[in-house]
Amino acid sequence: MTFKAIVIDIDGTITHRDRKLSLNAAAKLRTLDIPVVIATGNVLCYAKAAAKLVGVCCNIIAENGGVIVDGFDNEPIVSDVIHECEEAYEFLSSEFNMEKLDSVHRKTEIVLRNNFDVEEARVILGTHFPNVEIIDTHFAIHIKSKTINKGTGLLKMAELMGLETTDFVAIGDSINDLEMLQEAGFAVAVGNADDFLKDIADYVSEASYGDGTVEALAYLQSSNLI
Repeated sequence: MTFKAIVIDIDGTITHRDRKLSLNAAAKLRTLDIPVVIATGNVLCYAKAAAKLVGVCCNIIAENGGVIVDGFDNEPIVSDVIHECEEAYEFLSSEFNMEKLDSVHRKTEIVLRNNFDVEEARVILGTHFPNVEIIDTHFAIHIKSKTINKGTGLLKMAELMGLETTDFVAIGDSINDLEMLQEAGFAVAVGNADDFLKDIADYVSEASYGDGTVEALAYLQSSNLI
């Protein structure tokens, strides 16, 4: 089977460990003859800038599937889930000293600095807010709706592009990439990925971070999968 598009995470996947963009990964992505969708837990403005700089603009899944846009100047599709996340944050902030990040730009989730007991907060949240979850992407802590993830974002993006989710190769490294890799037709985990992501991947690169993406794309090309 030849896949028709790529959907790929940013941090830890097309960056180095210090979050600097891997120029080799960006250059490799630009050589592809199929669309590349950026899928990130970060905000839309960051994702747009990253997509422009990488040179794959501009189909974007931002905020872990909460915000989707299929063109740089198009109106984004924003999920209406921020209110339950705000309520969960207000409840937890009475128990923990929390610091919001990107709060001005966030439309569908709350993102926090990792400076509190996440496991304890997760237990408390599960008792009082069963439809909201806390995930740790290694770069930040996200309070998000359980109904929204990069997998649901890929479903919507595929619809907008006139494709099936099984037409995509998904590449990622962290827990927020799980549903995206499960939804895609072919799943790639880079070498630095969490073990549970490697367990479900069709291909795991030996190299890590952006170098892992370069390796994976070379494998896909040499195998005539893209």
